[in-house]
Amino acid sequence: MLTRKQYELLMFIHERLKEAGVPPSFDEMKDALDLRSKSGIHRLITALEERGFIRRLPNRARALEVIKLPDSVAPGLGTPRPRGSFSPEVIEGSLGKSKTPPAPPPAPAAPSGSMEIPVMGRIAAGVPIEAIQTHSHSINVPMDLLGKGEHYALEVRGDSMIEAGILDGDTVLIRKSESAESGEIVVALVDDEEATLKRLRKKGASIALEAANQAYETRIFGPGRVRVQGKLVGLFRQY
Repeated sequence: MLTRKQYELLMFIHERLKEAGVPPSFDEMKDALDLRSKSGIHRLITALEERGFIRRLPNRARALEVIKLPDSVAPGLGTPRPRGSFSPEVIEGSLGKSKTPPAPPPAPAAPSGSMEIPVMGRIAAGVPIEAIQTHSHSINVPMDLLGKGEHYALEVRGDSMIEAGILDGDTVLIRKSESAESGEIVVALVDDEEATLKRLRKKGASIALEAANQAYETRIFGPGRVRVQGKLVGLFRQY
């Protein structure tokens, strides 16, 4: 599943290739998606390439090839939907600004000594995805795992935290918080667009988001670009 920004960029590149035969420039992509910097375009292109939707052609500047489009468009690179009609289960912004989702199916009553915790969608432990707020279902969590505060759960996608014991497909339990100590694993919102699960390191006025997988680089952001949405307090895994 693509995020809204990934989908919009893919369709913009596809439409430009059909119209002009050449891909748009990074500045054109940035303006079309209303992003503040070209670094966001680099991240989106990398994500699309890793998911097999586009390919960079070697030894040619700005050379991109669209390999496939999402199934929701049409098979065989068919006619794209108009912008705005794609509705993945994501929202922009923080966990405090949600669209009104369809009512989830009623959850079974929590057994004695446990509490129902909402599963709010997926979180990236790899290439960041957009901030998530879709209450898909609930899980029952023992009270002694919760402690004080408000909690929610997220399904993990990606492998950047495997050395911290967090695997693709795990469900992480998060305590809502707007702050964290250096070294804690947090849900971080980057530029009010992308959410990711990483270890937070404070470096002066900057914030580093550190993976637990040597295949991923630590990303460093300036003041105001990263907001903490919660801290990891538990993990669930099905075998």
